Amino acid sequence: MKPRVVITHWVHPEVIEYLSEQCDVISNPTRETLPPGEILQRTKDARAIMVFMPDSIDEAFLQACPHLKVVSAALKGYDNFDVQACTRHEVWFAIVKESLTVPTAELAIGLLIAVTRNLLAGDRIIRSGKFMGWRPQLYGMGLSGRTLGLIGMGAVGQAVARRAVGLEMKVLYEDTVPLPGEKEEAWKLTRSPLEELLEKSDFVMPLLPLKPDTFHLIDSRAIARMKRGSFLINISRGSIVDEVAVAGALASGHLAGYAADVFEMEDWARVDRPRSIPQALLDNTDHTFFTPHLGSAVDEIRLAIALEAARHILQALNGEKPDGAINLISPRGRQP
Repeated sequence: MKPRVVITHWVHPEVIEYLSEQCDVISNPTRETLPPGEILQRTKDARAIMVFMPDSIDEAFLQACPHLKVVSAALKGYDNFDVQACTRHEVWFAIVKESLTVPTAELAIGLLIAVTRNLLAGDRIIRSGKFMGWRPQLYGMGLSGRTLGLIGMGAVGQAVARRAVGLEMKVLYEDTVPLPGEKEEAWKLTRSPLEELLEKSDFVMPLLPLKPDTFHLIDSRAIARMKRGSFLINISRGSIVDEVAVAGALASGHLAGYAADVFEMEDWARVDRPRSIPQALLDNTDHTFFTPHLGSAVDEIRLAIALEAARHILQALNGEKPDGAINLISPRGRQP
């Protein structure tokens, strides 16, 4: 019998075809997230599972799925998954490390332009049927010569920085590990303490994983340090930003705008996560711009991500360490 593989969310048919040569694939043909109980039921006899952003794997799930050899995540950030529990159960946990970087950085620049240039408000004017031609309205903020503060200079941070420099922006960055001096010089980047970055930047963009020390990193105190009239953009994890504090800063005029692709309600690892986006943010349509977690939503990129996650599955089922594995277990993994 072929080993069973569960795919929790929709993927391109090519991915199913690729896995079906060696596996019995149980897929989700819809564009919706299955209830956790149904995912668990499908996975009880499975040897592998491909998971996505809305999913969560914990100790109880692994105990109920004794045949699992690999959890292959079609993503890069993995705060919703208990990697230590996977290691204890001798289950590989693999991620896709690089494919998401470029599209996420591109979206970050798109959000930056959208919120600073009032694109959503402009779209509403056109669709109202009342547009009669140019008027002196919706004056925003240009990017050239302005200062972008990047909190975190990993792969996505560097990709955003390269694009920002191409737009003639000044870039400050904060990271525990400095970039090599030649890279800082070539890209004209300046490493700065967080407090100074917040005070000097026209636009602030956190680019960090969600951990205990990054939870609500951008809270009311951090926002108070930011320039009055500055902008905040979040494409990393929702809970790095205190959304209630952001709503208040927008209402007072301290923040000129907030753009986000991620939201606190999505951080399933938080037992106290809010179940919705604050209404005050949703109502503030003149100073916000939101997208529904589209960071890697480029067709060919999503195909490449899922194919890489599928390759990790086959590597594990063939007794190999998956290339994207971030934990260390016996090469043989858990035996059925």
